[in-house]
Amino acid sequence: MLLTKKIIVVLIGALLNAIALNLFLIPADVYASGFTGAAQLIARSVQEYTPYYVSTGILLLLLNIPVAILGWKKVGKSFTLFSFFSVAATTLFLEIIPLHSVSSDILLNAVFGAVIAAVGIGFTLKWGASTGGLDIVAMVLSRMNDKPVGTYFFILNSVIIVSAGFLYGWEKALYTLVTLYVSTRVIDAIHTRHEKLTAMIITKKGDALKEAIYNKLVRGITTIPAKGGFSNETKEMMIIVITRYELFDLEGILKEVDPHAFTNIVETAGIHGFFRRD
Repeated sequence: MLLTKKIIVVLIGALLNAIALNLFLIPADVYASGFTGAAQLIARSVQEYTPYYVSTGILLLLLNIPVAILGWKKVGKSFTLFSFFSVAATTLFLEIIPLHSVSSDILLNAVFGAVIAAVGIGFTLKWGASTGGLDIVAMVLSRMNDKPVGTYFFILNSVIIVSAGFLYGWEKALYTLVTLYVSTRVIDAIHTRHEKLTAMIITKKGDALKEAIYNKLVRGITTIPAKGGFSNETKEMMIIVITRYELFDLEGILKEVDPHAFTNIVETAGIHGFFRRD
């Protein structure tokens, strides 16, 4: 049942992303973030400067193939499989939905395209998948060096904005910046804006929960003896720092192993030292 719901959410997210691109962003020459924006820019440049045509959807799929292989080896099969499924579904919907401009107002296209795409991306992330591209790269980098991934997002998006400005005018670049800002805010509202989160779990099933977390995640856990203030029951408090992409997996583990555990998820402004299990 959960798997079916996850597939449906990923498909809806891909559909919304394709609608945002074909009806709003692509007709207005406004670019999305990450690999989607890169695919848009390459497709537009090929069409503009060569006699050939390559669809944005096909380019998006091609760009994600090496990333998916990397994710399969370094991140995990489930996350990578659903992420690539999201990309493939987006490509399919981009080929099905006609390229049509809903509005001639570039600002409306930039804002509504960003909101629609971000709703799809936000719910996809919330259900433990992603739209591929930089999300998988972020997971790999997070597990390898525990450094902020925001820098990599900023670099690629900056390349997209500057390239759009040089090739098609700085007005397009500025509207692309509006799209990136709006989509980021909407995704943050639906999922979480924090790259890292700290989970404090009060449980009576510490050993079973630790084993389940270690089987699914690569994060270290700190345990502290705890006692219920009212019941005086002996419990265990587990502290674990995770990335935003692992929140769905942690929630699933808690529901399966100890649904009665009390869990407090708080934002993590920064960390010092490794937070993965050696």
